[in-house]
Amino acid sequence: MAVYTDVAADELAEFLRGYDIGELLSYKGIAEGVENSNYLLHTSKGSFILTLYEKRVASEDLPYFLSLMSHLAERGIRCPQPEKSRSGAVFGALMGRPAAIINFLEGVWPRRPNVAQCGAVGEGLAKMHLAGQDFPLQRANPLSVGGWRALFEQSAAGADPLQHGLHALLHAELDYLEHAWPKHLPEGVIHADLFPDNAFFLGDTLSGIIDFPFACNDILAYDVAICLNAWCFEPDHAFNVTKARAFLNGYSRERPLTAAEQDKLPLLARGAALRFLLTRLVDSLNVPAGALVRPKDPLEYARKLRFHQSVDSIRDYGVTASGVVA
Repeated sequence: MAVYTDVAADELAEFLRGYDIGELLSYKGIAEGVENSNYLLHTSKGSFILTLYEKRVASEDLPYFLSLMSHLAERGIRCPQPEKSRSGAVFGALMGRPAAIINFLEGVWPRRPNVAQCGAVGEGLAKMHLAGQDFPLQRANPLSVGGWRALFEQSAAGADPLQHGLHALLHAELDYLEHAWPKHLPEGVIHADLFPDNAFFLGDTLSGIIDFPFACNDILAYDVAICLNAWCFEPDHAFNVTKARAFLNGYSRERPLTAAEQDKLPLLARGAALRFLLTRLVDSLNVPAGALVRPKDPLEYARKLRFHQSVDSIRDYGVTASGVVA
């Protein structure tokens, strides 16, 4: 979450008159995250999140995201629900941006996930994948392997000034992954951005999954690989095999990975690391003046990429080829 667009009080009041969510008491921007503008609203009927969709989110994709949250909730997945306007719409326009109001979930996101939380999010991700199997809408992933070349071209000039040799690393890895990317693994609805700040917990219990603007149809194990990168490294960027084991075993209890998925997981993890390295690099070079946003460090993912390049098999992530504890 972040704030790129400043919302004027009078325009917000006019927007909210289209909803039956009570009288606005206060609102404030949420600085975490990097993609969309988010505000916490307090009204006489409760708390809500207002999101203005920016940058990589097209208005024509909003029915997919918002319908998906309703679909998942109907199947027992705890995730936010869009508030409908008085006319029945699930999104509108505010400050020249597509905008939606969603309900507020209780819980806090873990600043430093523990082993139990890693296991819980693995289980929750698998349940989400299973719940999405009959979701009728389709959305291709614009940030899968086919979209990385354009990101590289946007950010190439800023690579070596950030770290000597980064341009060569990106170029070589992109060439390799475009050639080696798997084409016949199980696919379905994926979250594609399930970082710790998009998972809410009450203690060690997963209380909700939020922030679906990157959700799409893609390789299910690619979502697993994204989470390996997001949940299983320490602040010093060391890989935590205990957390990875908990995460993968939690996932496999609900949806066992196929032999082919297990075989390709290191490759998918490299791809996930490259994707976030590239988007973070692009974002760091294009922060609008005055935006309330904290750009994330691209070099964190350069280190993760180098780790995954050294991985031989799923055993290096703490589990045997059959998915049981090593």
